Amino acid sequence: MSTEDRPAAPRSLAEALRGRDDVSLGALLRSRPDLITPVPTDLTQLATRAGTRASVVRALERLDRFTLQTAEALAVAADPAAYDELLGLMAGDDADPAVAQALPHALGVLREQALVWGGDDRLRLVRTARELLAPSPQHPSPTGLGPTVQEATAGMSPGRIQEIVTAAGLPSTHDSVSAVTSLTELFTDRRRMAALLAEAPADSLDVLERLVWGPPYGQVTADPAPRLRWLLDRGLLLPTAPGTVVLPREVALHLRRGLAHRTPEPVPPAVEAAAVHHPQVVDSTAAGQAYTALATVEELLKDWDEGGPAVLRAGGLSVRDLKRTAVALDVPEPVAAFWVELAYAAGLIAPDGEADERYAATPAYDEWLELPAAERWSGLVTAWLPVTRTPGLVGGRDAKDRTLSALGPGLDRSAAPEVRHRVLALLAGLPEGAAPAAESVLARLRWERPLRGAQREDDLRGRLAEWALSEAEMLGVTGRGALSAHGRALLGAPAAPAKGPEAESSGPGDKLPVHHRPTHVPTLSPAEQAVASAAAARLLTPLLPEPLDHVLLQADLTAVAPGPLRRPLADMLGVLADVESKGGATVYRFTPGSVRRALDAGQSASDLHAFLAAHSRTPVPQPLTYLIDDVARRHGHLRVGAASAYVRCDDDAVLNEILADKRATGLGLRRLAPTVLAAQSDPAGLLEGLRAMGFAPAAESAEGDVLITRAHAHRTPPRTAPEPVPDGPPVPDDTLLAAALRAIRAGDLASTTPRKPGTAPEDNGELPRTGSAETLATMQAAVLTGEALWIGYVNAEGAASQRVIAPIRVEGGFVTAYDHTADEVRTYPLHRITGVAELADDAG
Repeated sequence: MSTEDRPAAPRSLAEALRGRDDVSLGALLRSRPDLITPVPTDLTQLATRAGTRASVVRALERLDRFTLQTAEALAVAADPAAYDELLGLMAGDDADPAVAQALPHALGVLREQALVWGGDDRLRLVRTARELLAPSPQHPSPTGLGPTVQEATAGMSPGRIQEIVTAAGLPSTHDSVSAVTSLTELFTDRRRMAALLAEAPADSLDVLERLVWGPPYGQVTADPAPRLRWLLDRGLLLPTAPGTVVLPREVALHLRRGLAHRTPEPVPPAVEAAAVHHPQVVDSTAAGQAYTALATVEELLKDWDEGGPAVLRAGGLSVRDLKRTAVALDVPEPVAAFWVELAYAAGLIAPDGEADERYAATPAYDEWLELPAAERWSGLVTAWLPVTRTPGLVGGRDAKDRTLSALGPGLDRSAAPEVRHRVLALLAGLPEGAAPAAESVLARLRWERPLRGAQREDDLRGRLAEWALSEAEMLGVTGRGALSAHGRALLGAPAAPAKGPEAESSGPGDKLPVHHRPTHVPTLSPAEQAVASAAAARLLTPLLPEPLDHVLLQADLTAVAPGPLRRPLADMLGVLADVESKGGATVYRFTPGSVRRALDAGQSASDLHAFLAAHSRTPVPQPLTYLIDDVARRHGHLRVGAASAYVRCDDDAVLNEILADKRATGLGLRRLAPTVLAAQSDPAGLLEGLRAMGFAPAAESAEGDVLITRAHAHRTPPRTAPEPVPDGPPVPDDTLLAAALRAIRAGDLASTTPRKPGTAPEDNGELPRTGSAETLATMQAAVLTGEALWIGYVNAEGAASQRVIAPIRVEGGFVTAYDHTADEVRTYPLHRITGVAELADDAG
């Protein structure tokens, strides 16, 4: 291609964007969605927005380590820099082949995200990125490099510069500029620089070695030591402030053999397998965890069925209520916080909205209970994947030093879903049954999103990754640390990589490296996630134990449930007996109190005998039959009502026994009739007092009927699950992206279309200004000739814009025209058109 045919190099980022096609611009807007919030009017505004500090910082934070190292190297290179210079800074004098292979992709990412523009011969880092990454005394460069010779000598006297040039063995010059250039050429010449350093004393070289990888600044006294004086005389150290010296960038690069970074990292660290298990073992273990997760959530909601803990004034659970919940679930408090937050995220619990606000189950909980076990599990995990609330923060402190409470404010972390998805994607990239080493997962995540500045002190992404691994295990997405088959289906991930020879394991404890790049796992849309969840539920269903319809009654007044029970049986047994132990088999114990609880719920002795006989695979033990009959015989023998309270009984001997019992003193009993005692305490207190004395009284109504006490389920009004807090603007879908590109292109056409000389203001962003008569005449002429016009337009909200239109007709104070900016026919009021200008003959 001749020089005349070669396209001119862009002079600005806006010109570089103008040369892109729609595919390239679409990739930019997908990678940096903040650029189209709102949609820019043209490419110049898009370029301006892409160079703002907030947007550039956001883009830099999303670069992987090697791409960020490439940007950092460009920040210390010449502006503009050639590709070969950048390659030298990244690969060094030894020309690392891995770096040379990876650099084009990293540079392509920077170009795609509009952080770098220009051809390979004139690479430019956007100004804001250079300001953020270039070295300065206040903000040291991540490369550890200092200022150039030219920058470090900017305030130095000409005489001192000439002294340095002479001491370095260079001829003196007539001016400081040529002297600095001569010194820079010396420091960048490998052969001459090596000869100069060969003359240096050994202790002087030790000083350089301490500064070479940064920080490049050091302190000196007013009378430097000889080893420092030798370096200062030759410009190998340059003063920047009184008592401070710096190692010039060119000298450091020579000592580093051209490397901008001590350790370039072109290849991401491999995720290593700590152990490899049989896939069936992983799936079975994960299924067991999934069943435990369902049982735990059900137990939590059953505990809160009649109304849970009170809502704190500031929102959330109190520390005492969280401890109480942890004891009820028999788990540590951090784990209890996770289950509570998961139920909240799934929309199963919420505040009830009453004056004395409490947490309670939602109507969705009753619907959830009716689903098959695998579908209940997929509902929980589908709610867990996108949630931004982070239970691992519970118990910590917020920015105002307030304690963060479960279900309270301040727990949302917008990065949580992305980290969770990425961790599971890394697991999906391992062979089936491979459980990763947690540290290798964290190392990979730190490469993909390097820690910068304050992030190094608070490694939130690292903590989020650790919590994601433990939560996935508790939920049964993983088993023994490896991703299960139903967990893989939940992500919509492809089949696991084949296990190579290096992954063969002689035992589950073998630690084996697995070197490969993880399979790409896409982020699913809501519809795709529903399909994936259904597939995961189908895979999990055969792995979950079938609910049983029987128990094993034993002579020691216990019943053993050898597996999960069907809901009606479990509910009834939960009333009739107390849970003594849990595990693979649940042990229930029958006590007088538990039997009385069943009788209070409206069951009769014959009902209980029939229930046990129907659901026991063993004969009903005689001690259990006697216990039920004995409690039933005494149940309701005494009647308690409101007097404040009274006790009546047909057997006056029983009342005599009560009056003679010292434990009845606090009840304030007195005899009203041979079969009636009055009490000063209320009916509920009288019931409890008599039961504590070993009697089995029953409450009665004002009409004398026995009151049947049942558990009243308390439900909140319909509630929706909490919405995740987005991590910045969402990635635009194809429809929005196409509309945005069309609007930007059209706006750019309106702003850059050539105008006829003398018909428009200078190209300074101003709208054309013409009188109403001239505007009308120009419009009418354009209708006859079919020419396009450039107009300024102000809409009803007062927003001004430039447009290119082809008028079709002008009537009634309106112009109907084909709007090239909107790519459609529109009608505009003439009074809102600020002015009109004709386009140049060669426009467009």
